[in-house]
Amino acid sequence: MRLSRRGFLAASAAAACTVPALASRAAAPGFLLGCQTYTFREFDLEGALKRMKELGIQHAEFYQKHLPLGATGRQLEAFRKLCAEYGVSARAWGVQRFSKDHAANQKIFAFAKEAGLKVLTADPDPDSFDSLDKCCEETGIAIAIHPHGPVGGGKLHRWFDADSILAAVSSHHRLIGSCLDTGHLIRSAQVGKKLDPADQIRKMGKRNFAVHLKDHDNATKEDVIFGKGVLDVPGVLKALVDVGFTEMVSIEYEAKPQDPTGDVRECVAIYNKAVKQLS
Repeated sequence: MRLSRRGFLAASAAAACTVPALASRAAAPGFLLGCQTYTFREFDLEGALKRMKELGIQHAEFYQKHLPLGATGRQLEAFRKLCAEYGVSARAWGVQRFSKDHAANQKIFAFAKEAGLKVLTADPDPDSFDSLDKCCEETGIAIAIHPHGPVGGGKLHRWFDADSILAAVSSHHRLIGSCLDTGHLIRSAQVGKKLDPADQIRKMGKRNFAVHLKDHDNATKEDVIFGKGVLDVPGVLKALVDVGFTEMVSIEYEAKPQDPTGDVRECVAIYNKAVKQLS
């Protein structure tokens, strides 16, 4: 029996869509502009895809609500059709925790491979890397460690900057690196750790596999439209060019969850202007 779109959405079943013909490159060498669908977390899958289409965003990193772990078969087929209708392709998924449980990790990678994903953004346990080495080698899928900045009590997330990530991954598989989040790097100044996103990108070098692009106001502790905080968008993109980055830069906007579309539209325009400055 065929799965209708209505039935699919009602069940919140999702999987990655692969629409290579739509994977147009931005003007900066090798860049893809995408969106972390957490930006549209108050919407169902179709609502998120609709808004990305309105914004001209053709690529995405999906999170659990829009792409539940383990979706298979007809669920994947239905999701791909819906993605194709809205012109959005999936490149990444996360942020996912990994442990030393190799069998559990293999299941996540098998899901990602079936979904056609290139990158898993991750918060891996320190003892998970031997397992991740094997999974990356077997599948060709990259692990991109995501920093989360301050976590309360004046403490920083275990993977809060390029140095903490590099210390863990430098002796491991070449496909284990980072998904630096510029907003969380900016947030680290709240606990006295001032980090420059462009410098952090240059430190990671070839181990940059994804980027979450966001600006943040530490005074209000809210995400803001690019340029209204401290984010230097041209500087970040120049750093990515310098290290030969060829993957997806995902806009992630955590403010105005009821409908951030207007603010994201301004962010897209500022991103595009910065890209032109690099040309």
